[in-house]
Amino acid sequence: MKLKILFLFAAIGLLLGIVSAYVAAQQLSAQPPVFSPAPNPYANGIYANGIVESRQTHGANIAIFPEVSGPITRVLAAEGSLVKAGDPLVIIDDSVQRETTGQQKAQLEVAVAQIANARASLKSVADTFAKQQRSYTLDPQSVSQDTLDTARNAVAVAETNLRVVEQQQVALSRAAAASEALLRKYTIRAPRDGVVLSIQAAAGSYVSSQGAYDGYIQGYLPLVTIGSAPEELEIRCYVDEILINRLPPAEKMVARMYVQGTDINLPLTYERMQPYVSPKIELSNQRQERVDVRVLPIIFRFDKPANLNLYPGQLVDVYIGAK
Repeated sequence: MKLKILFLFAAIGLLLGIVSAYVAAQQLSAQPPVFSPAPNPYANGIYANGIVESRQTHGANIAIFPEVSGPITRVLAAEGSLVKAGDPLVIIDDSVQRETTGQQKAQLEVAVAQIANARASLKSVADTFAKQQRSYTLDPQSVSQDTLDTARNAVAVAETNLRVVEQQQVALSRAAAASEALLRKYTIRAPRDGVVLSIQAAAGSYVSSQGAYDGYIQGYLPLVTIGSAPEELEIRCYVDEILINRLPPAEKMVARMYVQGTDINLPLTYERMQPYVSPKIELSNQRQERVDVRVLPIIFRFDKPANLNLYPGQLVDVYIGAK
């Protein structure tokens, strides 16, 4: 009986071994790639990393930093919304500055009243001096020389007082204008037409001239970033310094962009070059990153198809060649 059980287990083990060997010998066919690798369309094309940006005549996206500090009371714009130049985006607590501005305006009103009082005083002493002068002309004995000199001096003093309060009014007027201008700084407005790309703070967050503190990256970012219209985009390419000598002349430069993760590719048109080679830290956005590669930025423009989802900050592959 025990021998039969032993043979049974041996048969089961042999069967399992055969099944395992059969399963292991099966060749699984590779899955087809989701997209094709970006091919080099040029005979001597140069590869470069690219990043999508909103199209600007100069510089890059508009980074807005507050000129004043304080907690945010209201956020009026939404990310992705279209704004016009001058539209309010964010309001910073301006309660203290508003009271200061009111105080300056009140002092200005006092100065205006003092000018009116000084003019009335000048008119009074001037009339008195004129009467005494006429009386002295008609009859020198009617008014003493001392009285006449006192009246003349009173006019001079009144004129000086008027000039003083007028200058005080000018100074207070400028102080009130400066206070009013500073009060307007507490409302962050769009500097130009465009789209709001990002707002880095919410109501209650504290902001300063350094921007808004981001708890994830442990650093400061622009409070608001604005780009051009969504359909107006460009590509900023970073060419490694070891490839700069292989770049064709600007008038002969052509390029093609490949959207990562897709088979979509678009032709690019040369726009401009930033003739300054800098460390390659733009793609990681790490300010303290240690890099050994320096790159030359080249900007290309392109026409965005209506059905293509492409946003500022998106990475693309770019090949640069010659006509």
